[in-house]
Amino acid sequence: MASVLIDGIGSLVTNDPALGDGPLGLVEDAALVVEDGRVAWAGPRGRAPGHAEERFDAGGLAVVPGFVDSHAHLVFAGDRTEEFAARMTGRPYSAGGIRTTVAATREASDDTLRANLARLVAEALRSGTTTVECKSGYGLTVEDETRSLRLAAEATGEVTFLGAHVVPPEYAGDPDAYTDLVRGPMLDACAPHARWIDVFCDRGAFDGDQTRAVLTAGLERGLVPRVHAGQLGPGPGVRIAVELGAASADHLTHLTDDDVTALASGDTVATLLPGAEFSTRSPYPDARRLIDAGATVALAADCNPGSSYTTNIPFCVALAVREMRMTPAEAVWAATMGGAKALRRRDVGHLGPGAWADFVLLDAPSHVHLAYRPGVPLVRRVWRRGRLVAGGDRPVGPEASAARPARA
Repeated sequence: MASVLIDGIGSLVTNDPALGDGPLGLVEDAALVVEDGRVAWAGPRGRAPGHAEERFDAGGLAVVPGFVDSHAHLVFAGDRTEEFAARMTGRPYSAGGIRTTVAATREASDDTLRANLARLVAEALRSGTTTVECKSGYGLTVEDETRSLRLAAEATGEVTFLGAHVVPPEYAGDPDAYTDLVRGPMLDACAPHARWIDVFCDRGAFDGDQTRAVLTAGLERGLVPRVHAGQLGPGPGVRIAVELGAASADHLTHLTDDDVTALASGDTVATLLPGAEFSTRSPYPDARRLIDAGATVALAADCNPGSSYTTNIPFCVALAVREMRMTPAEAVWAATMGGAKALRRRDVGHLGPGAWADFVLLDAPSHVHLAYRPGVPLVRRVWRRGRLVAGGDRPVGPEASAARPARA
């Protein structure tokens, strides 16, 4: 692969304080050199090395790292439009609606699920997401959870087993028996296809004892925990996540002071999903409280058919600034470097030397415009591992997307 100089960058977010100003490592009038799919150099354009074989002129526009979406549910079939419409008339959101998607997903063919997954990954790529995590959780049988993970692995190396999403109808009278299935035969079949294990620890889903049992079983099989916690009400999810060394605790709409203290004192990333609050008319998480306490915060889209049917991280950035009291710089960092930390990745989320050359050219002079101009399609071009994958003259769609990206 030829070396490329990305020149004439008006404002470059590197997320490397050693390269520029503040936590964003911001460099004005900047350049970026890419070699073999990785960042070889970043800094002021007047100091850029002159040996690059190709040159791209950014025309004074801003460049940010590719967004890292660390929470997504992309393997599913069906539609929950009626549920959304009913909720907009006042019906509250509950975990039970997931079962509608489970029924449709079980009935769908592999080709149907694969096509929908490719569509959503391509959609995310067009809005600047270059790394995405993908969960199972809409099969809830050994066979269907295994195929969900197998399909997810065609799109990303960040695959999460979420057999403990909700209790399926056939186990409605015996949730402990379903928990035993998840942490036994289902996990045995699914663990080889996943990196992570997740549990929806909340009202209407799984309690603290069930959550701990499933996550502990996952740890014994080499999977790293993640936890859905505090979306529908306060509960033990955050404390279990920190106790077990989970990479992230996600949602966090309802937090106690002890939860905040635990997140601030541990390594578990607080992943906030404002698209879910937007789509369910719920209170937004208090990002300011977490940041001021010293917790590491990530932003993710939580794309799913029931409570956050969006893949658009710029939209989530704007929501975080407007509704969660984050500054534009904090929100952009959380959607890039924060997501990388939630996935325990050092090679994405920033544009320091050695990182994968995943970056986005914005149709704006500054990253601030992601919040300043909500709803405006500001992503002009997207590069992944040094290759232009969206924007320009390259076709954009499942055939040109990250439907089969380079594995992590």
